[in-house]
Amino acid sequence: MKMYVKFDFNTLCMKVLEEKLNDQGLKYRLLNFGEVELYESLTQEQCKAFRENLEGYGIEVIEGQKTALVQKIKDLITEFVNSEDGISVKASVYIAEKLNHSYGYLSNVFSEVANTSIENFIIIQKIEYAKELIISRRLNLTEIAQQLNYSSVAHLSTQFKNLTGITPSHFQKIIAKRRKVQHNGRHYSKVV
Repeated sequence: MKMYVKFDFNTLCMKVLEEKLNDQGLKYRLLNFGEVELYESLTQEQCKAFRENLEGYGIEVIEGQKTALVQKIKDLITEFVNSEDGISVKASVYIAEKLNHSYGYLSNVFSEVANTSIENFIIIQKIEYAKELIISRRLNLTEIAQQLNYSSVAHLSTQFKNLTGITPSHFQKIIAKRRKVQHNGRHYSKVV
């Protein structure tokens, strides 16, 4: 039996962060977007131990304001793309308003640090989410295109193919074949 689970990565990361901060007996306050205000200075040993504890969970302590800002932008983009209710404003407006900076400034910092544009990162996130939706079979391609604010299925298909090398329809067929093989494999093992 397979079960599909949806993760809220922000909540998950915040819980792990709280747990690890508490394990080390640190006094802190969690702020938005992965920011932690420590009420005391850490020794180098404490910093190292804390970093190592977080690494096992795929959480990294970020050095520098620009890198931290880029991570905030990435988190907002993920939130924006994965919003099931749909966000009615453009991504550029959403990001600029949430971070209280001009989009031009944010775009320049993002490109400098991440070596790609915000727009390209948004497309990558949209296609990754589209793949998740296709795999989960919750929505058809028209619904997926609408969910991700594409003007049409053709627009989604073009970006999907540009990024993955195959169309969403072809991706659906591959997933269907894999399911069939897995199902037949289980059926075969029961018969033997």
